Amino acid sequence: MDNNKIKLNITGMTCGGCAAMVKTALGTVPNVSEVEVDLPTNTATVTTTGTPPALEALIATVRQAGYDATSSN
Repeated sequence: MDNNKIKLNITGMTCGGCAAMVKTALGTVPNVSEVEVDLPTNTATVTTTGTPPALEALIATVRQAGYDATSSN
């Protein structure tokens, strides 16, 4: 796994709108350059630049959007 990629397991997503909300929320975290959300596997892959954000910050952001997240590592 690349050092600049963080993979999360997301729970609570039921549709494409949910996936879009998670993607938008994670995209607001500093140093996140790209977010890919895969609804069928309930995962999100976050690509970072510079100093990666803390895993806890990413999880908190997903929770603020109304979903839950855990590290998939």
